[in-house]
Amino acid sequence: MNLTQELQNFRNQFQGNVPTAVQSKMAQATQYLVDSEISQKAIQTGDRAPNFTLPNALGKSVELQALLQSNVVVLAFYRGQWCPYCNLELRALQNYLPKIQALGATLVAISPQTPDHSLSTAEKHELTFEVLSDAGNQVAKQFGLVFTLSEDLRPIYEDFGIDLPAHNGDQTFELPIPATYVVDRTGTVVHAFVNPDYTQRLDPEELISILEKLAPNS
Repeated sequence: MNLTQELQNFRNQFQGNVPTAVQSKMAQATQYLVDSEISQKAIQTGDRAPNFTLPNALGKSVELQALLQSNVVVLAFYRGQWCPYCNLELRALQNYLPKIQALGATLVAISPQTPDHSLSTAEKHELTFEVLSDAGNQVAKQFGLVFTLSEDLRPIYEDFGIDLPAHNGDQTFELPIPATYVVDRTGTVVHAFVNPDYTQRLDPEELISILEKLAPNS
């Protein structure tokens, strides 16, 4: 089963277990993001990727430019370990990591979570790629991905047991929309997947196809 199918299965379970009124509010919030055209305003294919330095789960600094000196880089922006769709994506990426690396790419995941929560994410899913903490969504803002969770949704998230201020270490309720960027060694974005619908992600199978076209021996 690929990631797209796993996401659909989870959506079906969610719809069967969550009150219709709650689903409606969440759907309205997603539609608001779609209407805001946030995805069109974000960094796109052909743009330069902003350089950044962020701490990994162990506190070590990781710089995009340094990674690009040796490899193409895949940047996966996700919301946090509290998001089941993000967890499915991270596990799928881990499963495909050997193929990603064999094609000369370095995978990096980025969220606004604190380093402690990033470490928890990495350990929980046995992730062997870099999981970076973007405090205050500073890098996600450079990529044009950030929005503020509406006040209508905050009590719903709390009812789900999601404490965003605790996860992110601030009171902003800001999150990135999920996005995956493939950045070549010149720092140019050669593929951008940006979707305000958090239930949609770039399937690793499609990512592999993209990387195959970039591989030196392709």
